[in-house]
Amino acid sequence: MNKPKAIISWSGGKESSYCLYKVLTERILDVKYLLTTINDKYNRISMHGVREQLLNEQADSIGIPLLKVRIKEGTNEEYENQMETVLLKVKSEGITNVIFGDIFLEDLRVYRENKLAMIGMKGIFPLWKMDTTILINDFIGRQFKTVICCTNDGYLGKEWVGRELDKSLIDQLPVFVDPCGENGEYHTFCYDAPFFKKKIDFTIGEKVYKALEIKTADVSNPLINVTTKGFWFCDLLPVI
Repeated sequence: MNKPKAIISWSGGKESSYCLYKVLTERILDVKYLLTTINDKYNRISMHGVREQLLNEQADSIGIPLLKVRIKEGTNEEYENQMETVLLKVKSEGITNVIFGDIFLEDLRVYRENKLAMIGMKGIFPLWKMDTTILINDFIGRQFKTVICCTNDGYLGKEWVGRELDKSLIDQLPVFVDPCGENGEYHTFCYDAPFFKKKIDFTIGEKVYKALEIKTADVSNPLINVTTKGFWFCDLLPVI
């Protein structure tokens, strides 16, 4: 029997990598594309700040082609319009499922499902409501290799970017930081995984701070108010 066709929302980090591994292992869906949002001005993965060249190397190693949503202005309207255009294209190819690595952010899931429903598509959430401590320990135990490429300074500082995501690092995280960084505390770049044909080679480059002031309330502990003044990024340099 033919498996339903799907694409996966691909950030290049830990959740999307673990999610893809789960889908490929269970063999329930036929994943046709990796879908990634790119900052067109800097040619980097949105939010994560990882160079597009490293993203391309990931896709080559995985063996699944990329679909890129290129964002120029950075507005929500632009993002939604660009995303709808790409999704309608894949729908014309008979693909109606979009896989996401979200774990417990209810509002984000509802937003995704509502937008997909408007164009007759469906969201799939293989990691939904998984215990994030169990998830990250299984991720590390299965020999996924990742490095922290971005931190929200309301949670973690400059000293965390560029570090390998391993058991030692997880044990050192502050108690108000989710082990998987599900509240946006940190983002990662996955450079090796059980389904990669070869690991991605890179070196650690400059650490850069980008200012941005927002306020958020931690969903797991309403007594903690987090003030984000900006984000730390570690430039990961491809090995040529």
